[in-house]
Amino acid sequence: MELLFEYSLRIFPGLVLITLIFLLLPKHAVLTKIFLLIFGFILMRDAMTPMGLWTFGIDEGTIWLRFIDDGFILIALALTSLVLTVGILYFNKSLKQYILWFGRYKITSLVVGFIGGVVVIIPFHFMYMGTSSEELGGAVSLELLLPLLIFSLFGNFTEEVLFRGYLQGYLETQLSSWHAVLLSGLIFAMGHIFLAVTVTDLGIAVILFTLYEGIICAVVRKSHGVIAATITHGMTIFILASGLL
Repeated sequence: MELLFEYSLRIFPGLVLITLIFLLLPKHAVLTKIFLLIFGFILMRDAMTPMGLWTFGIDEGTIWLRFIDDGFILIALALTSLVLTVGILYFNKSLKQYILWFGRYKITSLVVGFIGGVVVIIPFHFMYMGTSSEELGGAVSLELLLPLLIFSLFGNFTEEVLFRGYLQGYLETQLSSWHAVLLSGLIFAMGHIFLAVTVTDLGIAVILFTLYEGIICAVVRKSHGVIAATITHGMTIFILASGLL
């Protein structure tokens, strides 16, 4: 609980400032509001690093990811993320027009979301071959897998609502759908620059990975919606962080 409290204190001033700016913006400043929401999410995500809530490393050009070995904290963060997302959706009803939740057939969308995760993960399967779990952040306990899965889905649900829901949906009203896909992926990668070069020292590896992942998620969302993109994104993070590869 102490760690969660310290984390909350760290991000609180920034979130208050972002909220004040958001409330003072005119109603028609749609794109500015979307980017403010994204900026707030980036603040919350990147603050996890100095708090030790997750850890990155790199081995022979291949990045690895591990989360804190505490199921309670992961569940608490997941539920906080879910509540925050519901709040964002509730208080920004004017933006709901930009969100596509599912494609024409929900089951197909769910399957495509899973396939998208496989596509993102496949390169890591080959890159991790011949590398021990100790070199990739260490083994993950079986008890942590369920909390990690819940966190991966709920935490990335927030990110997908912002990037593939609001942002990509808005861009589709201004540009062609494929142009919106490309921009969504590029802006998603741009949103990881500070994580790559200031919060961590992983550099180009994180930027390239998030560009690849972002474009795959954007392609999935194009026809199959935010829920499918969330499955793609959440599955990717879960597999990378669980040590199951």
